[in-house]
Amino acid sequence: MDDAALVQMFESLIATGLKEFLGCPVVFYEAELTEFFTNGSVKEDGMVVSTIRGTTVEISKRLFATVFDLPTEGLTDLCDVPKNLVFDARSLFSDSKEQVSIYCMKKELKIQYRLLHDILAKTIYVKAGSFDAVTRDRFMLMTAITCDVKVNWSNLLLNVLKEMVTPGSRQAKGFAIQICAILKTVPGLVLGESRVFPASRVLTEKTIHRYVAVNDKVGGEADTDAPRVKKTPVKKAVSHKRPAVDVETAPVVKRNEPPRVNLW
Repeated sequence: MDDAALVQMFESLIATGLKEFLGCPVVFYEAELTEFFTNGSVKEDGMVVSTIRGTTVEISKRLFATVFDLPTEGLTDLCDVPKNLVFDARSLFSDSKEQVSIYCMKKELKIQYRLLHDILAKTIYVKAGSFDAVTRDRFMLMTAITCDVKVNWSNLLLNVLKEMVTPGSRQAKGFAIQICAILKTVPGLVLGESRVFPASRVLTEKTIHRYVAVNDKVGGEADTDAPRVKKTPVKKAVSHKRPAVDVETAPVVKRNEPPRVNLW
């Protein structure tokens, strides 16, 4: 890419040691993955355990670090990110001359940090859908990555996985590709049919440029190269439907749905 700021952001991300975790082969085993989360739990010693077709699966911090070559030294608590670096990051990340808040809106960040924020949100913290608010943890992690602060990634990522398999946790189910990579190393576990993620889910130069274009508009920046398209006014049709039922008096019907797995 010819955008030096974006290139530098990606180089900083790779330098953290997350290359194997974020860049492992995009193949997953849907049936085994579903069974893993259904039977998953956390033992007292902190190990994640599950069973798949009668075969026990145990994921320790050591196994996590070995499979993805993750750093095992560094910060284990993001509260320990040096305050002076956080202060500097509030200016560095800002798209204006003013310092941003730790809990800022994403559109207040420079484009490369908006992208870094979304990568962390979707791949580390596994949040799906649209989000515009920056959380404290993501801001601290962005600061650590940008300022070359060592992070114990094996510890941090395993803690996120623990929340995924903890009953009642609001943490979305994720790490689909990474869990499947671990399942391939389990002795005696025979995996079934595999699937390949569609290409649109992979970060490519085309998708990054599209991301930049979309976020430029969100940030209120003018797209001078894009041709203006005239919209034809549409007349509103008269509705003949019955009036909607009052939300406050309408009964709520709850359905038992299977847990959703975030496959980003």
